Amino acid sequence: MKTQLKAIIFINKDALKPLIFGVMLLIAGISAAQETSQAVYLRRFQNGTQLYNSSRWHEAAAEFRRAQEISTNISDWSQALYWVILSELAYSDYGSAIRDMDELERTAPVSGFTRDMAYHRGRIYYNQGFFDDALLYFRRYIDSVQNTDPETADRIAAAYFWMGECLFAMMQYDDSLRFYSWVIDKYSDSPKKEISAYRVDLIRQKKIEAELLALLQWSHEESLKSSEDYQRRIRSYEQALNTYQRRIAELSAGQKTEITPSEDFSIYDSISSDDSWQSLYDRLLERAKRLNKELDVLINEYINGGLR
Repeated sequence: MKTQLKAIIFINKDALKPLIFGVMLLIAGISAAQETSQAVYLRRFQNGTQLYNSSRWHEAAAEFRRAQEISTNISDWSQALYWVILSELAYSDYGSAIRDMDELERTAPVSGFTRDMAYHRGRIYYNQGFFDDALLYFRRYIDSVQNTDPETADRIAAAYFWMGECLFAMMQYDDSLRFYSWVIDKYSDSPKKEISAYRVDLIRQKKIEAELLALLQWSHEESLKSSEDYQRRIRSYEQALNTYQRRIAELSAGQKTEITPSEDFSIYDSISSDDSWQSLYDRLLERAKRLNKELDVLINEYINGGLR
């Protein structure tokens, strides 16, 4: 009986050997296939990186997309899709970039690549002129990361810079100045420091220009007021002079003339019934000469200095 059991066990072991060998071959084949897929993924991804660095963004997007399609794990898939998005942003295909961002956030919500999407969405909305939305996403990105390494610090500085750009485009210059100054003071090694300094100078120049424009407008208004005053005074003098000249002409012709109540000149205030016409004539003539000189002085003053 024992001899028969040993024989059965021996036979069963022999029968299992081909099965075990087949399983081992299957595992080896799967492993080899996986290694082959990984190798193809890496080659596609490297090709995409080279094309991206050469500014051949359409071709780069195609290579990254192929790498995404053959990826065997979520990490590679997320990485490839992230670079597809960067390529789409580079050639301004914002619609495709937004759709891929949605897919990345839906499929890999906790990925580090997904976290950076807030920054890139902000860039898209800025480029499309949706400055309020862009501000929200840049703020969301800044709140989600910390200055843990130089690359992250540069991205945070860039987010602050783009927030300044949004406000600058909205002509909120004082608010934008704070963000530019923050980049200059807190991120001195950032590539955005130089352009931020330029924006600060530009804002200060704009403020000076606005002050000068306001001053010129005030000066112009004052000049107009002065001009109107001079012209009014000249017209008044001319009217008085014409009246005096008319009176003198009438007296010279021996005509009697009456002083109308509407003529308000001080020369008439002292006239009495005993004054002779010759006396009135002499006094009118003297006043007309003096008024003519005053008129000449006023006109010269108006021409030479009144409008400065």
